[in-house]
Amino acid sequence: MRIAIEAQRLFRPRKHGMEVVTLELIRAMQDLEPSDEIRIFIKDDKDDNCLYNKNNVTVTKTKSYPYPIWEQYLLPSKVKTFDPDILHCTSNTGPLFPGVKTILTLHDIIYLESLNFKGTTYQNFGNIYRRLVVPRVVANAKKIITVSEFEKEKIVKRLNIPDEKISVVYNAKSKNFKPIEDQVKLDEFKTRHVLPDDFILFLGNTAPKKNTPAMIKAYCDYLEKSGDSPLKMVVLDLDENVLKSILEKTGFSKYRYHFILPGYIGADEMPLIYNLAKIYVYPSLRESFGLPIIEAMACNTPVITSNTSSMPEVAGKAARLIDPYKPETITDALLDLAKNKEKREELKSLGLKRSSFFSWENAASQMLTHYHELIN
Repeated sequence: MRIAIEAQRLFRPRKHGMEVVTLELIRAMQDLEPSDEIRIFIKDDKDDNCLYNKNNVTVTKTKSYPYPIWEQYLLPSKVKTFDPDILHCTSNTGPLFPGVKTILTLHDIIYLESLNFKGTTYQNFGNIYRRLVVPRVVANAKKIITVSEFEKEKIVKRLNIPDEKISVVYNAKSKNFKPIEDQVKLDEFKTRHVLPDDFILFLGNTAPKKNTPAMIKAYCDYLEKSGDSPLKMVVLDLDENVLKSILEKTGFSKYRYHFILPGYIGADEMPLIYNLAKIYVYPSLRESFGLPIIEAMACNTPVITSNTSSMPEVAGKAARLIDPYKPETITDALLDLAKNKEKREELKSLGLKRSSFFSWENAASQMLTHYHELIN
């Protein structure tokens, strides 16, 4: 087979969920050394060393254009020169007229369920674009892949597609996410980012579903109730002005210096900060999977996460579940785990076992099987 894979944003320096998933999936495919000829189409950007040509998998860099132009015009023309049997679009959308059989990874359909303008301009535009394009791409695709049984049920009902047209391929964690015993390496990272010995870790994405204001309020309530020596909170990828605004609105400006803002931490160094964290909190309102849950678990870090959408499916019984719509439940979980070493150790053990269930090798093998079934 000749397989084309769209990975438009894979070379951008600051990778987030979908780019990380696509990168790990392709790397796992390369390791499997398939007999198929696979070509990856990626928009040129700074991090063009994250993926190499290997075995029968080659990389084609294209010129950089705005998202819709690249996807709807440049990608189909480049794919046509390769003349593949199938095109796999990896990140929720695809060309309306691809000119080839298409398989689409539909991570989620949150943007179809509700539309608000509380995110950044980029996030708002992306949601409008997907809202217009995705239903038509889904209708034209020969196969849909999603990342949890929860999301599959949502997609089937919302887009009225046959159950047999959609399959679940779980995300997984990179092999880099594991307990790290190199104390020198951990200490160097901690010193470089001015981190305390013990802290609570939170990823401060400002997308509304990430629930950042509620998390900050819950942590401040924890500070009010924790007594002496409370844990500080490390919030990644959150702007100083955003934090100050949330603290002012909630009346907790006095606690600004209990927050540490290291900025963006690349995927290669995320295992270090997970290993250093005493507790990891992932209180999203809605997720199709929730990759950081199993990444933190694999690094032997106890996890607090939400009891909504896919998160219980992913976490199993290996995390402390909270109601993300009730910040007081986050506060209670922080108070409990911060003081209870026995519970933290129990979650660590359960988390390591749970995270081992999610393998990129399995995901890549399943995806290759879907490719072949679509052609045969």
